[in-house]
Amino acid sequence: MNAEHKKLEYVEEINLLSDPSLLREFAYIGGKWVAAEDGNTLSVLNPADGRRIATVASLSARESEAAVDAADAAFPDWAARLPQERASVINRWGRLMMEHQEDLALIMTLEQGKPISEARGEISYGASFAEFFAEEAKRTDIIGVTSHLPNAEIEVWLEPIGVAALVTPWNFPNAMITRKAAAALAIGCAVVVHPSKETPLSALALAELAHRAGIPAGVFNVVTGEPADIVGAWTADHRVRALSFTGSTEIGRLLYSQCAPTIKRLSLELGGHAPFIVFADADIPKAVEEAITAKFATSGQDCLGANRFLIERPVYEQFCDEFTRRTKSLTVDKGVNDPDIGPLMNEGAVAKQQSHVEDAIAKGARLACGGNTLKNGPLFYAPTVLTDVSDDALIMREETFGPVAAIAPFDSEDDVIRQANATEYGLMAYLHTKDPSRIYRMSRALEFGMVGVNRTKVTGAPIPFGGMKQSGLGREGSRHGIEAFSDIKYVCRDWA
Repeated sequence: MNAEHKKLEYVEEINLLSDPSLLREFAYIGGKWVAAEDGNTLSVLNPADGRRIATVASLSARESEAAVDAADAAFPDWAARLPQERASVINRWGRLMMEHQEDLALIMTLEQGKPISEARGEISYGASFAEFFAEEAKRTDIIGVTSHLPNAEIEVWLEPIGVAALVTPWNFPNAMITRKAAAALAIGCAVVVHPSKETPLSALALAELAHRAGIPAGVFNVVTGEPADIVGAWTADHRVRALSFTGSTEIGRLLYSQCAPTIKRLSLELGGHAPFIVFADADIPKAVEEAITAKFATSGQDCLGANRFLIERPVYEQFCDEFTRRTKSLTVDKGVNDPDIGPLMNEGAVAKQQSHVEDAIAKGARLACGGNTLKNGPLFYAPTVLTDVSDDALIMREETFGPVAAIAPFDSEDDVIRQANATEYGLMAYLHTKDPSRIYRMSRALEFGMVGVNRTKVTGAPIPFGGMKQSGLGREGSRHGIEAFSDIKYVCRDWA
């Protein structure tokens, strides 16, 4: 144990777990719990107060390769099983998540910081992917194609691609794993998972439940540690045929280049910079409430979070006043007390909020509320509203990923389309208007993979989640989610 470990005080709330065996500190490889050979560990800290929850094994590149060995060995048998058998096991995994929802939510809140009610919601959301893809496993049918050749029968098969590497972020440490893994397991792939080193405990709890559900040894592996050591080994390994990553566009570009030599199938769910557009004919009280959710869910640390609020000028002052009033009413506290806003993940996140606020004010924005850290702790940032924000402010071009809202007026449909699309990102856009024709025009014109019209909640297992431009490649969830982990094989048979 190093000196850092000795100084850190443990989080006593972890003793509230009804099933303490869900708190795992070793990696999970080949059906076994594995410590780092050199004894290296990482501390997992509660962002609310900096106390230690646990220490987890910090594995090396060589041990990362061992996870691929296990997955590669387990793949043929898992792929050969009847789809109904894979479906049964995946379904059981999802049911176990819901049976242990409270414990999984507590683990998540302690390591990630989000309000406990949001954590419970994420567990339910994560489990829904197991249920959905368990059903999809039974629907990967062989497709007969009308032959264009005489005396020939043509079939198209969907086959598992092989070993898939799943690299997941800290903001949704349960659902980002299940959305990827359930799809990969359903088609017959074996997976190696690398969770964020800041939130590995949720992933390890999922591994424990996968073990209980009967997912065979080697089919589902979780490797904890430093991402450069672990993921770098996977991008270079030709046996890893697919890589699915959720995280920043910057890291996505890096992984894209690292995977090029081995021509991997890539699924990238990257950054967002969502505009929230309100026209004068919208239901303003409803738009304000939806805007609060779109901005402040997960304390603003959500790639779907609204970053820019573009409001038509006739209702601009009304929206700003009502949105600011609601923002001031939000509660801020540690996640276990179930506030509206929890702590941010790390000091870098806090620094980014402050820099975006200072830059916007320097360029003419007005600070309507917030703009400061709070006495709750160093990672707590006040819910903040900036109005009259200029187009050249950093917050109008960069993903803030925190509880700071930037509001600006617009005067015409063409004007707001230009403003909304003036970004390298294209993940999510929100639109509020009652005009059916405008809904159609705007939905077509907005260069985003997903558009929420008069509502904020749009995600779920049946929908194709993903973006355009530099917000990523491919789609997760829905029947399209399996495409990232499968190959199409064409068979042409002579029957003469």
